Amino acid sequence: MQDLLIIFLSDLKKSVKDLLPIIVVVGVFQFFVIQTIPHNLFAITVGLSIVAFGLAVFIRGLEIGIFPIGENLAHDFAAKGSLFWLLLFAFLIGFSTTVAEPALIAIADKASMVSSGQIDPFLLRITVALSVGCAIALGAFRIVAGHPIHYYIISGYVLVVIVTFFAPKEIIGLAYDSGGVTTSTVTVPLVAALGIGLASSIKGRNPMIDGFGLIAFASLTPMIFVQVYGIIVYSFASSAALLPLAEPIAAEAFVFDPKMIFLELIGVIKDILPILMVIAFFQLLIIKKPILRLQQTLFGIILVIIGLYSFIIGLEMGLFPIGESLATSLTQTANNELIYLFGFLIGFATTMAEPALIAIAIKAQEVSKGLINEKILRLSVALGVGIGIALGAYRIVSGDPIHYYIIVGYIFVVLFTYFAPRYIIPIAYDSGGVTTSTVTVPLVAALGLGLASNIDGRNPMIDGFGLIAFASLFPMLTVMGYGIYAQKQLNKTTKKE
Repeated sequence: MQDLLIIFLSDLKKSVKDLLPIIVVVGVFQFFVIQTIPHNLFAITVGLSIVAFGLAVFIRGLEIGIFPIGENLAHDFAAKGSLFWLLLFAFLIGFSTTVAEPALIAIADKASMVSSGQIDPFLLRITVALSVGCAIALGAFRIVAGHPIHYYIISGYVLVVIVTFFAPKEIIGLAYDSGGVTTSTVTVPLVAALGIGLASSIKGRNPMIDGFGLIAFASLTPMIFVQVYGIIVYSFASSAALLPLAEPIAAEAFVFDPKMIFLELIGVIKDILPILMVIAFFQLLIIKKPILRLQQTLFGIILVIIGLYSFIIGLEMGLFPIGESLATSLTQTANNELIYLFGFLIGFATTMAEPALIAIAIKAQEVSKGLINEKILRLSVALGVGIGIALGAYRIVSGDPIHYYIIVGYIFVVLFTYFAPRYIIPIAYDSGGVTTSTVTVPLVAALGLGLASNIDGRNPMIDGFGLIAFASLFPMLTVMGYGIYAQKQLNKTTKKE
């Protein structure tokens, strides 16, 4: 018991350090730029404390519950030798975890509202979930076949660009954003464990080079599927005029409501239940083996539920109201430079606290045996997100079409892929998918739609979406840049020795 308490206190200390950048950024802008004191300061403080607690419990639950079961399943599938069951499992994990993803639900609802109902939120979610299921299955096939990941990813980017030229402009920003909101806080660790477990179990595969990359597939395919969905909707559906938002997105203060808090817990359990059902079905009926260390696994899953639940409640109490209020206030000012600075800093700070990124970074350091440093990897990703959101905010202010920026960004990704060391490429591709999850998406979506709603001549449907796509693109460049630099330093050291 004492050992558990020591571990928890260590995890809690790390969580507070991860949240500190967000607190500093929000505090500086609130007190020195907006120059107001939040009326619900106590609730915000309590909420941030709950976020720190939830993050610590969540990470511990991953370590003892989700990671082991994912890797064990991958080993069992490799031993069974049935490609069909492996691909079906990968598809169902991708589909079931995405269709109930809170970030995707939030974006789908906003898209329906901004498009005057022309985008159906349920059909959009089904489209994205199908694309993620296909992506995880394709990624698992790539690991089994041993194909280099960049052939698939570069081909996917080419296909995205081709479809973009046929897609209606109203759907492009939303489609690009869809690629960034598919990978949930629970899905990422499980999918990462599946990929690494597969690569570790198959002879001739390298867990570092072949094990990562599944998340990258899950971020790429929704861009294609949603654009095709948009082509169908805007070609055959009624051509209702798009209505701009009458009012900017307003932040709602957290109200303590026991019923709402209970429903939030039920919602978290509902999000995780499909994953557990898929795992139980394949473990017990297909693999036909009992779950190893069942009590430990169940304890880990309970910790994940408690941690994720606390994390979401804390965000709703502490971060979202003040973050959305700040985003709205800044979009109503005439100082664009302040908006860009806020976009960069809030992107950097929220990414450093993103649970999915922390999970991937821990796994990358473990698998690479220290070759990749967890802290530096997270800093590289956070820097990329900050740059991406700042540039995306500039794109909204200037009114430029989003696809020009994204296409140029893809060209740079291809160039960096050519020069980057092989071991960093899959992690760099994955980094684009883990940056936009529980913490980042609501704040970034509020900033984008707030900007598009307050600037004359901007259409929220065309211009308001797309910031998440920028936040997913630039981390790939910064992480590969980190890999190129680290490899050069390693080569210099080797020559000297």
